[in-house]
Amino acid sequence: MMTSQLQKPNYAPSFPLLPKSSINPNHLIKHGSPSLISILPRHHVHQNRNKKNSSSLVIRATSSDLKSSPVSVSTVTSTENNAFTVKALVTVTVTGGLLSSIGLTRPLDDLTDLLGKTLLLELVSAELDPKTGLEKETVKGYGHKASHKDDEVVYEATFTIPAGFGEVGAVQVENEHHKEMFIKSIDLNGFPNGTVNVPCNTWAHSKFDNPEKRIFFTNKSYLPSETPSGLKKLRESELQTLRGNGEGQRKTSDRIYDYDTYNDIGDPDSKDELARPVLGGKDHPYPRRCRTGRPRSKKDPLSEQRSSSVYVPRDEAFADVKQLTFSTKTLKSVLHALLPSLETALLDPDLGFPYFKAIDSLYNEGVTLPKPKTGGFFQTIIPRLVKTIIDGGDDLLLFETPEIIDRDKFSWFRDEEFSRQTLAGLNPYSIELVTEWPLKSKLNPEIYGPPESLITTELVEKEIKGCMTVNEALERKKMFILDYHDLLMPYVNKVREIEGTTLYGSRTLFFLTADGTLRPVAIELTRPPVGDKPQWKQVFTPTWDATGCWLWRLAKAHVLAHDAGYHQLVVHWLRTHCCTEPYIIAANRQLSAMHPIYRLLHPHFRYTMEINALARESLINAGGVIESTFSPGKYSIELSSAAYDQLWRFDMEALPADLIRRGMAVEDSTAEHGLKLAIEDYPFANDGLILWDAIKEWVSDYVNHYYTDPNLIESDTELQGWWTEVRTKGHADKKDEPWWPVLKTPENLIHILTTIIWVTAGHHAAVNFGQYMYAGYFPNRPTIARTNMPTEDPSDEYFQNFLKKPEMALLMCFPSQIQATKVMAVLDVLSNHSPDEEYIGGNPESSWAENPVIKAAYEKFNGNLKRLEGIIDERNTNLKLKNRVGAGVVLYELLKPFSTSGVTGMGVPNSISI
Repeated sequence: MMTSQLQKPNYAPSFPLLPKSSINPNHLIKHGSPSLISILPRHHVHQNRNKKNSSSLVIRATSSDLKSSPVSVSTVTSTENNAFTVKALVTVTVTGGLLSSIGLTRPLDDLTDLLGKTLLLELVSAELDPKTGLEKETVKGYGHKASHKDDEVVYEATFTIPAGFGEVGAVQVENEHHKEMFIKSIDLNGFPNGTVNVPCNTWAHSKFDNPEKRIFFTNKSYLPSETPSGLKKLRESELQTLRGNGEGQRKTSDRIYDYDTYNDIGDPDSKDELARPVLGGKDHPYPRRCRTGRPRSKKDPLSEQRSSSVYVPRDEAFADVKQLTFSTKTLKSVLHALLPSLETALLDPDLGFPYFKAIDSLYNEGVTLPKPKTGGFFQTIIPRLVKTIIDGGDDLLLFETPEIIDRDKFSWFRDEEFSRQTLAGLNPYSIELVTEWPLKSKLNPEIYGPPESLITTELVEKEIKGCMTVNEALERKKMFILDYHDLLMPYVNKVREIEGTTLYGSRTLFFLTADGTLRPVAIELTRPPVGDKPQWKQVFTPTWDATGCWLWRLAKAHVLAHDAGYHQLVVHWLRTHCCTEPYIIAANRQLSAMHPIYRLLHPHFRYTMEINALARESLINAGGVIESTFSPGKYSIELSSAAYDQLWRFDMEALPADLIRRGMAVEDSTAEHGLKLAIEDYPFANDGLILWDAIKEWVSDYVNHYYTDPNLIESDTELQGWWTEVRTKGHADKKDEPWWPVLKTPENLIHILTTIIWVTAGHHAAVNFGQYMYAGYFPNRPTIARTNMPTEDPSDEYFQNFLKKPEMALLMCFPSQIQATKVMAVLDVLSNHSPDEEYIGGNPESSWAENPVIKAAYEKFNGNLKRLEGIIDERNTNLKLKNRVGAGVVLYELLKPFSTSGVTGMGVPNSISI
C-alpha cells in the first residue's frame, strides 16, 4: 500500500469531480475565476496604471530568498469594462511537509487534489467600492493538481478578474491541505508578451493548523498615509496577526513576533548545576529575543523550560528546503551528531595534546570516529570534514589545513603576527588608543586591590629603547592597548572555582613603529584578592632569556584566550546576532510588508532568528559548546550581559563612531570618509569605511526617494512605532539612555538604517567568516587557558617542571583535545558560505528593480561594491601595507563583498545567516 502511494502516477483530471456542495464551475466562469497571483510571505503582486482606462498586471517576487535573475515583466491590457483571464501553474516543492510522509491525512489531501481544491485564492481590490464605500468583494478560485514529477508538484488555476475590479492590491491564500506546502514558483500564461515566471520560495500553512488566510500585498511600496483605501484594514489586520496577543505557547506554523528575556539558557530541571540567571532585566541587562511561550521551569519559575526545538516565526525558518539551509543543516549535524561522536572517540575530556606534532596530525591523520548508525551520514552532511576510511568501518574526522598555517606554519609564534591580527585578524574591534597615563583600573580597590598598573613609565621607555618618552608617545598617538582588565576582573575568582579553566584581568600594550606596524611592549595579568591571598599581578615583556621568553609565550596564550572569548561572546554574538533580533521583531510587528523601509531591511534579516534560536539550543546554552570550550565557562553569556550593560550603545555601532570611540580615528573633513585614522594601515577600517560609505549612499538614495518631504518621517506612524519599539521593548533595559538617536529627519533615518545594515553585513562578515582561517589552528587563538602562570604562587615541583620542559606547560595551558576539536569543527561550519548565500549588492529585490529610480540607485551601489573588490585586490599587492600583505601573511579579504560557496575568507552576506 505504501509503495503504491509513493509511486502513484501523475494525473491531471480533465474536470473537477465536485460534490454538490462545491462551487459550480459555470458559476466560476461566469463571474470570474481568480488566478493565483502570489503565495509569498511579504512578497507581492503589483498592478500599475500605465494608460488611461487601462491596467497592467505586473507579477514580481520580492523575497530576499530568491537566487534567480530578476523576473521578466509581461502585461495584459483591458478596458475598465472588460475582464481578462490568466492561467497559473504553481510549482510546489515536496518537502518535510507536503507529500513527504505517509499518514492519516495523506488520503484526505489526495482527495483534495482530486477535487481541484488545493489552494483557495482571493484577489483583493486596492480601492473601495465607490457606491458603498466598503471593500469590494474578493474574487475567489481554486488551483488544482496538474502533475507530479520527482520532488515537484504542479497546480493549475484559470481565473478571471472581472470588469471594474480595479488594481489588485493583495491576495489572500488558503491552503486546503492538512500539511503546509512550500510554493517554489508560479508561471502565469496567457499574457500577450509571454509567460511571467514568479519564484516564490515560501510556506503556505494548512488551514487546519491556522484558519487565518495568508495576506500578500502587491509589489508596490506605500507609506501608511499613502495606503490605497481598499487595503487600509488589511494592512492593520496583518500587523495585528503578526503581533499576536502575547499569550500561549507558539506553534511551528505560527507567524507571531513578540519579546521575551533570555530565560531559556539554563536547564535547571535537568540538573541543578545547569541553572543560569535570566538575562534581561535590572540584574542582568540584555537585548530581548523572540517569545516562544514555553511553560515555566519546575525548579526555577523565572526560567522557561527547554525543548528539542526552539520556535521562530515560520517565515523566518526554511528548515526543510534543500540548499536553502545548507550551513544551518550542517551546523546542526556537527552539534548533534559529530560532537557526541568526538566525545566517544576522545574519552578523557581533560587530555591535552602531548606534543605539537599531535596537533599537526589533525590535518594529515585525523581523528577516527565510530561509524554512525546511518551509514555515510557524516560524508553526506559534512564532506569537508569527515572522510571515509576505505578499508575500515569507521569515519575519519580530517580537518582542512587553515590558511594561516598553510602559508606560514610558525606565524602564530611570532610577536609581529600577534600584533598584526589586532588590526587585520578575527577581532579588529578591541584595539584602542591609549589616552590616559598611567594606566589605572576604575574598579573598587577595596574589592579588587590596588588599581594602579605595574606597566610603568620606566618599563615602557626601556622597552621602546628610549626612542621617545611616554609623554611624547601619547602626544604622537603611538601607544595602543587591548584592555580586558576591568571587564574580566569581577569574574576571575568565580571562574577559578570551575575545574579545568582559569582567568585573569589583562592589559596588553603596543607601540606603533615607524613603519606603521604594532610591536607588543608588555602584558599585565592580574588576579584580585581571594581568601587570605592579596592581589597578584605581574608584567611580562618580550625578552632574550629562555625563561622570560617562555613566560611571555604563556602570557600571550592567556591574552589570546581573553581576546577569543571577548570576540565570540561580545563582538560576534552580542553586537551582531543578539542585538539585531529586536530590530527584526519590531520591524515585523510595526512595519507593514508594503512599507518601503520594511522592504529595505528585509534582506538583511534573513535567517537571523533561526540561527539565534539554534545558538540558544546548542551553542550558548548551559553546558553547550561555548561554556565547555571558552575560559569563562558557565559565566560566558553572563559576561556578555556585563559587556552589554557597560559598553553597548546603538550610536556607537556605526563604524565611524566605533573607530572614534576607540581613539582609532578622529573626524577630519579634509580626509577621505571624513576620518583620519590613528594607524594608516588598519585593513579592517580602511576596507570597512568604503563599505560603510557605499551602504550609506544607497540608503540615502532610497530614503530620499520615498521621503521627499522631511515632515513625512515624523508623521509615519509605522516607522515611529518601529523605532519606539526597538528602544523601549527590544532594548528595554536601555530605553532611558540619552544616546539613542532621535527619528525626526531623513538624515536621522539614514544613519539608523545604515548602522543596522552595517552591523548585519559588514560587521558580522568581518568577525565571522575568518574564524576557521585564523582559529582553525587553535594555538593561534586558543579559546581557553586551563592553567595559571608558572610564577603565580607556584609549588617548587610545578616550577621545576616548567623549567625542565616549558613546551609542556604551554600545551597544558592550551585547550584539551576534545575542546580544540569541538571548536574547530564548529568554526569550520560557521566560516562556511552557503550555496544560496545572498551577498550585499547582489540580486536586487524585485520591488527595487521595478522602480526605475531605486533600480538605478541599486545599480550604483552594486558598482561601488565591485569597485571595493578591486581596491582590496590592489591593496593586497602593495608590500608597503605591512599589516595586510607580506611573506606568509594571510591577505585581508574579509570585507570583499562577493564570494563563492565554502570557506573562503571573503564575502559579505546581506544578513547574519550563520
